[in-house]
Amino acid sequence: MTIQPPKAKKINRELTIHGHTRIDPYFWLNQREDPEVLAYIDAENDYTNQVTAHFKEFQDSLFEEIKGRIKEKTESLPYKLGNYFYYHRFDEGLEYPIHCRKKENLEAEEEILLDVNKLAEGEPYFSATGLRISENDNILAFSTDNVGRRIYTLRFKDLTTGEFLPDVIENVTGNATWADDNKTIFYTVQDQETLRSYRVYKHILGTDSKQDQLIYEEEDETFNLSVGKTKSKKIITINSHASLTSEIRFLPADNPNGEFKIVHPREREIEYHVDHFEDKFYILTNYEAQNFRLMSCEMNKSTKENWQEVIPHRKDVLLEDIDIFKEFLALEERFEGLTRIRIINWKTQEDHYLDFGEPTYTAGIDYNPDFDTKTLRYGYNSLTTPSSVFDYDMEKRTKELKKQQEVIGDFNPDNYQSERITATAADGVKVPISLVYRKGVTRNGNNPFYMTAYGSYGHSYDPYFSSVRLSLLDRGFVFAIAHIRGGQEMGRWWYDDGKMLKKKNTFTDFIACAEHIIKENFTTSEKLVVSGGSAGGLLMGAVVNMRPDLFKIVVADVPFVDVVSTMLDDTIPLTTGEYDEWGNPNEKKYYDYMLSYSPYDQVEAKQYPNMLITSGLHDSQVQYWEPTKWTAKLRDLKTDQNLLLLKTNTDAGHGGASGRFERLKEVAFEYAFIIDLLGIKKAL
Repeated sequence: MTIQPPKAKKINRELTIHGHTRIDPYFWLNQREDPEVLAYIDAENDYTNQVTAHFKEFQDSLFEEIKGRIKEKTESLPYKLGNYFYYHRFDEGLEYPIHCRKKENLEAEEEILLDVNKLAEGEPYFSATGLRISENDNILAFSTDNVGRRIYTLRFKDLTTGEFLPDVIENVTGNATWADDNKTIFYTVQDQETLRSYRVYKHILGTDSKQDQLIYEEEDETFNLSVGKTKSKKIITINSHASLTSEIRFLPADNPNGEFKIVHPREREIEYHVDHFEDKFYILTNYEAQNFRLMSCEMNKSTKENWQEVIPHRKDVLLEDIDIFKEFLALEERFEGLTRIRIINWKTQEDHYLDFGEPTYTAGIDYNPDFDTKTLRYGYNSLTTPSSVFDYDMEKRTKELKKQQEVIGDFNPDNYQSERITATAADGVKVPISLVYRKGVTRNGNNPFYMTAYGSYGHSYDPYFSSVRLSLLDRGFVFAIAHIRGGQEMGRWWYDDGKMLKKKNTFTDFIACAEHIIKENFTTSEKLVVSGGSAGGLLMGAVVNMRPDLFKIVVADVPFVDVVSTMLDDTIPLTTGEYDEWGNPNEKKYYDYMLSYSPYDQVEAKQYPNMLITSGLHDSQVQYWEPTKWTAKLRDLKTDQNLLLLKTNTDAGHGGASGRFERLKEVAFEYAFIIDLLGIKKAL
């Protein structure tokens, strides 16, 4: 007997703006507490479980296969901060980390700061984040969330007694930083409806949090706030940031009762980031520099007319990050789509680059809290090289591998091949694609192919290693990352060319990449799987409307697909802060453009490929109703018999399950869905 999918009822809602009316029959699904809404979500989950029941045994074995490559008992590489070495470890069978430290040396007795497994007992979802140690090393501040909506509770632990302090501050962002007096902490609070971080408060241990002093309120609804400290630990900062504009306030950490001063007043589309060394601020900025440059200034003369150039702007190199040392300056740059690390000697001004020796990879400066060292810690991995941490002697130019991710089983990186190819977009722009596959796979036009991308917010989707992905590669899949516009892989212009009124470049780039890998005989449309999450889910929704014939399977995780309605509702989290990304549809030109690609609005009566859509009921980034409404509309209009599944995690938010193994179960389901549809279950 054929299992029938659920069908959501229709209640037409007229939505009118700019003299144009949209009819939304599933608007009613945005009532999270409505029993009828929850019943529909449950019905979709039941349907998904029924039609996938035949591969449940395979899914379980796939989970064990994936889990079997992971060393369950692991420990992070310790770093020294003050008098202690800090690290975290996972114990066998446990879902969450145990945060620890050792005093003075690594042979000292272990002190457990926080065992997240104990805090998470009995909770279907749990997150502990934002761990901060007071300057005297005695008090731990941390934040917890047991829903997944990223609304946290700030708590404190006395590390000398092991007792939790009575100070508990609810409904915060999880972002906090200590002053030097070991009793004052600055923290941020979000609007409980929009979740916009908009206030900074000051709390003094031992006092009622209801009496906490409001230090700053960000009234511009397009800005968010965060607090932090410079590497020197001498300066506390309040960072006001919109998509394209920055404003930073600063206060000496030893004067928590002082007044914050502005580094430079906000100016539209001028971004800057501040670090501190000796008596100067070092400012990474795009002021008159699309790809950013590094400036410096005296602390008491910090506005832009006082900035002095340290590293000039370069048209072909994006300056992404810096790390300051007593004798050296380390730069993290992006050139021709790849990250590179440059070292400059302050005294001699000699510079050199680290050599990574692979065609496609990911590298980045790691955590380096010590100024007075010649050792730079950096991270490295590639599509074939597991995640690695190196210590690099900036003077001797030698490196030492300190730790590498261990893959259990018969994994050998020599069995896999990575390469970088280029597709040509509709307007002639060259779009890089990073590939990995098992050696022996040839361009026979018949390989199963899994391609993913993101393409928003200037986020660069770098090629990275995944032991989980081996379950695809070992079954003959070619895996690809399309470095499409909207990211920042090729420089800031790559981002600028894929947002606002140029957003469709993101989608047409991806389609060009799909067409290219078919043309190059890697695969065929009948074996092409594409995947993306969040804004990458928007990508999936757009391309499946534009070219449904091009893909066999589409996986859209927590997809942002109801673009117009969401961007018109300023009560929804993230909306006002993202006008610089998508445009403000209260202006007609942006409304018309968004409407032309919004996946939910552009669903038509036509054939669609097999689709798996995932959602989180408590998602704070993409509200659950977006994928839910999209699924309902697709069910109503699509003319094919291909599978359409909606899988909603009712215990989690945007990031899915919180435990390290629970997350793997979600991946195992996705992979089983794909492998089952393609009829490929055995490894090569």
